Amino acid sequence: MEPNSVPDLDDARLVKRFVRGRDEGAFRALYRAHTPAMLAVAWRYVDGDRIDAEDVVQEAWIRATEKLPSFRWESALRTWLVGIAINCARNRARGKRATQSRDVDLADVVELPAAPAAADIATYDVERAVARLPEGYREVLILHDVFGYTHDEIARMLGVESGTSKSQLSRARSSVRRWLTEKGRIGHERRSE
Repeated sequence: MEPNSVPDLDDARLVKRFVRGRDEGAFRALYRAHTPAMLAVAWRYVDGDRIDAEDVVQEAWIRATEKLPSFRWESALRTWLVGIAINCARNRARGKRATQSRDVDLADVVELPAAPAAADIATYDVERAVARLPEGYREVLILHDVFGYTHDEIARMLGVESGTSKSQLSRARSSVRRWLTEKGRIGHERRSE
């Protein structure tokens, strides 16, 4: 939440109703208002697996309802909820990596998807470039450029300083641009912000 701003009155009213009396209608209204944003971010963290993304969001709501009475409105409710979803997604990813075998038998590998259609090559290349980024750079790039969160919101979600978010975004964009240039997907003369 930007300095000197007030909490969304609908959110504040609904949170108050839910915390006071566990009002189911208030919770449903909060859920409908904020779940799409949480789901969109979770979906990116779990590599587009809808079921995993829904599990992440469910876990995030469970954690949020436990912590809602102590929410201090230092950020927008949505920013706080998305931050919880990010932490749940990170935990899920760590758990999956820990349970996966490090030795992969090539006979067990599922057939790779066909190469993308010509119209999808640019998107495919950008996705590959973003996937190669270090986790922090990738998180900031996606939260800022894909979902439109401000650096202050990203800082709260990820537990970093706003300046860190800005520098990671700059480095992420630079890295993606460099990788695409090296692969011949964009020309050296074409530089975007």
